[in-house]
Amino acid sequence: MIFLALTFKGGTHLKQYKNTKKFPIEKMTPPSEISISMSQHIGAPCVPTVNVGDYVFQGQIIGEPAENSGCPIHASVSGKIKAITSYKDMQGRHIQTVVIENDGKYELSPNIIPTAKKLTEVTSEEIIEIVRRAGILGMGGAAFPTYAKIQSAIGKAEKLIVNCAECEPFITADHRLMLERPLEIINGTKILLKAIGSRKAYIAIEDNKMDAVEKLEEKIGKSQMIKMKILRSKYPQGDERQLVYAITKKEIPSGKLPTDVGCVVFNAETCAAVFRAFVYGMPSIEKIVTVSGDAVTTPKNVLAPIGASYRDLISFCDGLKKDPRKLICGGPMMGTAQSDLDAPITKGTSALLVFSDEMCHEEDENYTCIRCGRCVNTCPMRLMPNYLAQFSRNGRYEDCEKYDVMSCVECGTCSYSCPGHVPIVQHIRSAKEALRKKATSLPDLDKK
Repeated sequence: MIFLALTFKGGTHLKQYKNTKKFPIEKMTPPSEISISMSQHIGAPCVPTVNVGDYVFQGQIIGEPAENSGCPIHASVSGKIKAITSYKDMQGRHIQTVVIENDGKYELSPNIIPTAKKLTEVTSEEIIEIVRRAGILGMGGAAFPTYAKIQSAIGKAEKLIVNCAECEPFITADHRLMLERPLEIINGTKILLKAIGSRKAYIAIEDNKMDAVEKLEEKIGKSQMIKMKILRSKYPQGDERQLVYAITKKEIPSGKLPTDVGCVVFNAETCAAVFRAFVYGMPSIEKIVTVSGDAVTTPKNVLAPIGASYRDLISFCDGLKKDPRKLICGGPMMGTAQSDLDAPITKGTSALLVFSDEMCHEEDENYTCIRCGRCVNTCPMRLMPNYLAQFSRNGRYEDCEKYDVMSCVECGTCSYSCPGHVPIVQHIRSAKEALRKKATSLPDLDKK
């Protein structure tokens, strides 16, 4: 096979650590108790539609969005509602959860029925409603409601891009999905094409997953609607701005979206979820999670019920073989450190990584910028991370704004490439948070 791998400007090459890429997806037996977060997607959380003591079916709606924007949340097991409580996330927010006592019967909700019409007969509005009621979100980590993305793409997006890059180290969930369920991704893509009114889709895969490329090409066959695009293996190739540029050579302007340059991007697992919702009526109640890291006894790709705890997933992987130093939800570059093993997985959980001291470097409080410019060379957004970090450290947030800090995608290439160990991303996040607070703060009426 001869191809020219597509890429973008900037970025960095990381050690892959894809040690679970040959491990098939294992379906996890749901634990005796499930705690389902009512805050699954971007925007306002959902409000529970059940009460303590109620019996719920698997796939039954247990939470509805408090505002017009959002989609419902479903029970991932059948059983009785044990409690409606909350847990504290890493941002200090109290997140409401619905606790279900699993009865082990997994009785499906009678409302789960396949779509009666063929794909050629349904309208965009009908597909959007199917996707919304199934509670499908962007499963690459963004957790943006898929139905809303479809709505925003109608009449604007000529090209649909399926993001199969999976550029973060360790994570292999999408890779295994492509190998084991390629038709779900392909047929989900066709459903999404029908919904947005387009006939042109690209499946974008990095060149370190050629086995998945071959599998998908075999299933696509002679279709002129879906084409493969091979990307150079480089981080952050999976960021939608870099992905759009690599495939179309169009830059998304600051503050704009892919639809502004005629594209819309969906994650591979999102496409598969759309297929299952359309064909079987199944809502989003499971998530493929890569459980890995040097402290995990048996790393795996796990098909886990939404609401299972981090502790449950680690136990399913035979526990820990080393003392844990750091627990990360997501990839090592953009994931978030966690402190609570009993926190539940959500629809946006792509990986759970547990590292020992051997894999974690000591943070140096005496860090210093040596003016080498590596962070500038690797920044995919072509910003000046060195200046942004310096301004933020000194509380000069207005200067951060002038240097376009809000365009930073927080990919972490700057911090990774910094020989002075400056926590650049943390400084940038602090600046962005300060600017957001300033933008939403009320005016001081006493000074008027």
